[in-house]
Amino acid sequence: MKNYVIIGNGVAAAGCIEGIRSVDKESKITVVSAENYPVYCRPLISYYLEEKTTLEKMNYRPADFYDVNGCEVVYGKNAVSVNKDEKKVVLDDGNEIAYDALCVASGSSPFVPPFAGLDTVENKFSFMTIDDTLALEKAINKDSKVLIVGAGLIGLKCAEGIVEKVSEITVCDLANRVLSSILDNECAEIMQKHLEKNGIKFMLSDSVDKFDGNRAEMKSGKIVDFDVLVLAVGVRANTSLVKDIGGDVNRGIIVDDKMQTTVCGIYAAGDCSEGNDISVGQKRVLAILPNAYIGGNCAGINMAGGNSEFSNAVPMNSIGFFGLHSMTAGSYYTEEEGGELYEEKTDTGIKRLYMKDGILTGYIIIGDIARAGIYTSLVREKTPLDGINMDLLKKNPSLAIFSPEISRKKVEGVI
Repeated sequence: MKNYVIIGNGVAAAGCIEGIRSVDKESKITVVSAENYPVYCRPLISYYLEEKTTLEKMNYRPADFYDVNGCEVVYGKNAVSVNKDEKKVVLDDGNEIAYDALCVASGSSPFVPPFAGLDTVENKFSFMTIDDTLALEKAINKDSKVLIVGAGLIGLKCAEGIVEKVSEITVCDLANRVLSSILDNECAEIMQKHLEKNGIKFMLSDSVDKFDGNRAEMKSGKIVDFDVLVLAVGVRANTSLVKDIGGDVNRGIIVDDKMQTTVCGIYAAGDCSEGNDISVGQKRVLAILPNAYIGGNCAGINMAGGNSEFSNAVPMNSIGFFGLHSMTAGSYYTEEEGGELYEEKTDTGIKRLYMKDGILTGYIIIGDIARAGIYTSLVREKTPLDGINMDLLKKNPSLAIFSPEISRKKVEGVI
C-alpha cells in the first residue's frame, strides 16, 4: 500500500486522483486544499456573477467524488515545504503528511506589480477564486465605478461578469490590444469592438502609474476615478515547493512527458508545471484547463506504477464574451518565419489558419467555432496536410477531410 499526496485541489488534482485510481484502487490518497471548496471550474466564476450558474453547479465532479475515490481532503491548509529525504509534506499548521509519491498541483497566484500607493486603495480584489468572486460581489453595486487593470482573459471575464451590476467599467493594459497573449492585432480589434458595444471602456497602451485612494494616475497622465479596483495583470506559477528542494524551475516547475519533476518521486501538473509545447518545440507553462486535467491524469497513472505520457500539449483557448465566441490553438508563424496563412472573414467574425512545413501549426477563430476541435486535433497530432482535403479543411472541417482509412480509425478511437 502506498501513500499518495496531492498538493492542490483543482482540475489537475482531479485528474491525478482518477489517474491513480485507474491503476491502484486501494492505497490512500491525501489532498491538501488551500481553498475550502471541492474541486470546481474556475472559468465559471464570472458566470456566477452573471447569475448564470450557482456555486453547486460550478463543481467539477459529483459531491461524492472524494468518498468514491477513497480520498482524504485537508481543507483550508497550505503546504509550506517538502522534506524530500523523509518524504513528508509540511503544512502551515505544523502537521506533516508522509508520502510515497507526490504530485504538486499548486496552481498559480495573481501577479501584483508594485504600484505606488496601492496600499491606499481600500476596495481592491483579485479574480481567480470563489472567495475572490464572493468578496467582489459584496463590494459592488449599481453606482460602482470599476477599474480593471489587465485586458487578458481574467480581466475581461471579470468585466463581463459584473457589467450589468455596476455603473461603469474601465479596463487598462500596457499592451496595445486586448487578449494580447492569444490574439493578433486584427482579431483583437474585432473582440474589443464587441466588448465596447456591451459597455466596457478601454485604455490600452496605458496603465497605472500610481494610486491615491480611489484615484489612479495613469502613465499617460490621465486620471481615472473609481470605487472598486480589480487587479488582473497576470499570474505566476506556484513553484517554490519544488524550487526550495533543488528541483528545476523556470516559469513553472519543469516536468518531462511523464509529468515527473527533476526530484525523484515528485510529479507536477496544471498551472504550476512547465512541459513541452509541441507547437513551438520548447518548454512552456500552458495554464489551460484541458491540459491541467490531462497532465494530472498522466501524473497519477505514473505515480501508481502505470505508464502514461503527455507528449502533445499545445496552447489553446476557448472563450466567449457577450455571445461572441473565440477559439485558438497552437502557434502563429508569419511569412517571414516560413509560415503560410489562410484567412476567411465574414460580417460576424474571422478565421485564420496558420501552416508551416506541411502541417497546421495554429489557428484563430472568432465567431462560428463549430467543429474547431478538428483543427485542434490536427495541431496536436501534427497531421501532414498532404493527405488532407484542403478545401474542406478551410471551409467546413469534419472527418471528411481525412482519407477513408484515417476517418475510420478516428471514429474507432485508434488514433
